[in-house]
Amino acid sequence: MKKLSFPHPLIIMLSFVFIASALTYLVPAGTFERVLDESTGRELVVPGSYTAQGSQPVSIGKTFLSIPEGIIEGAEVVVLILIIGGAFYVVDQTGAFQSGLEVLVHRFKNAKSSLLIIVGMLFATAGALNGLQEEIIAMVPVLMILVGKIGYTRIAGVAISLGCALIGGSFGPTNPFSVIIAQKVANVDVFSDGLYRMVFFIIALTIWIAYVINYGKDKQAIETTQSGNKQELSWNHSLILVLVALTFTVMIYGLTNWDWDYNEMSAIFFVLGMSAGIIGKLGVNGTAKAYSAGFAELVFAGVIVGLARSIYLVLQEGQIIDTLILGLFNPLENLPTALSAFGMLIAQAILHIPVPSTSGQAVLTVPLLSPLADLIGMSRQVVVLAYQYGAGMMDLITPSNGGLMAILTAAGISYKDWIKFAWRPFLIIFGIASISVVLAVFLL
Repeated sequence: MKKLSFPHPLIIMLSFVFIASALTYLVPAGTFERVLDESTGRELVVPGSYTAQGSQPVSIGKTFLSIPEGIIEGAEVVVLILIIGGAFYVVDQTGAFQSGLEVLVHRFKNAKSSLLIIVGMLFATAGALNGLQEEIIAMVPVLMILVGKIGYTRIAGVAISLGCALIGGSFGPTNPFSVIIAQKVANVDVFSDGLYRMVFFIIALTIWIAYVINYGKDKQAIETTQSGNKQELSWNHSLILVLVALTFTVMIYGLTNWDWDYNEMSAIFFVLGMSAGIIGKLGVNGTAKAYSAGFAELVFAGVIVGLARSIYLVLQEGQIIDTLILGLFNPLENLPTALSAFGMLIAQAILHIPVPSTSGQAVLTVPLLSPLADLIGMSRQVVVLAYQYGAGMMDLITPSNGGLMAILTAAGISYKDWIKFAWRPFLIIFGIASISVVLAVFLL
């Protein structure tokens, strides 16, 4: 009898789409009223305005229609993935990444774990500054080469990049797409209690990186991995790598100061790719060919990200998202304050499975939980903490996160193998988040 294999990422995402459709037949429909918030430019739910609606199950035909609609809905993200993928493929074809990695590995030949720490800290910083996630998809080939050269597994490569970026985004005090939006919606000072967040950010990141260093080693490669030959960077390779670093710097600054979105990021990476090809002596046609090859490499990853939107579209069509929110948060009102705070964290984590957008989850839930916090004598800052930890950390494990699934696909890692590696450190860090939320009830 043939052994059953673990489902392909496409099957996993489609399964979630049809589970969402089935829920529209089982969960009563209902909606909250919404008002436009001038400070965030987003529609916020109005507490106490929930109204039951007539059942609106999503038909099988509409469910299938949601698949292309979800990809279209996420077009800006899909385009960003393709353009960044093309740009990185061009840079790779110039040999700049290979030369840079050789020099880097040689310099850290006696301190490979230190190199991994530095990489983890860089990704955590980027996560804290701009919620880095989908952008990592295009970096996967380079990351896989790097971890292979220093004797670590592909899973370790994903963990040290995506894992650290998500910890930075969910624990850090500056992510504009989660904590900043949530603080604005909750009417608390932006960047307030940043020191408190930084303490737990450092604790969580330290534990995660230590776990990756200790359990991410490729035992088969340890004996054969070379330390890397000493190599000097040519002027054009150096210039290309400087352009890559400059592009990321401009991207982060644009996101935090110029209200940039996906299209602006796509534009600067397109410029990077074309410039790198010319500087790297690929020629105009060679650069174009390399760019198109890079597109091809990441088409499926883009589709996976789009399918994550399809899940939300089905739930939205069936008008059951607000019902799910009501069911998760209403029981918290009658609990002791500390237990209520912990319940918010758990509810936010569960809700992030059907609502994969962290910023969307903020405007859905924080307006409802803020008055509840006032009612039970809890700081609104606790509401923000519960939201950012719950939503942010679930991105590490939920298969409805298109970014995670796309990165695993690009790295050639099954979701099953990822969970086998990640569940222990995830539980430890979720426990740290729980301690932070409960302590905040008494300290903030």
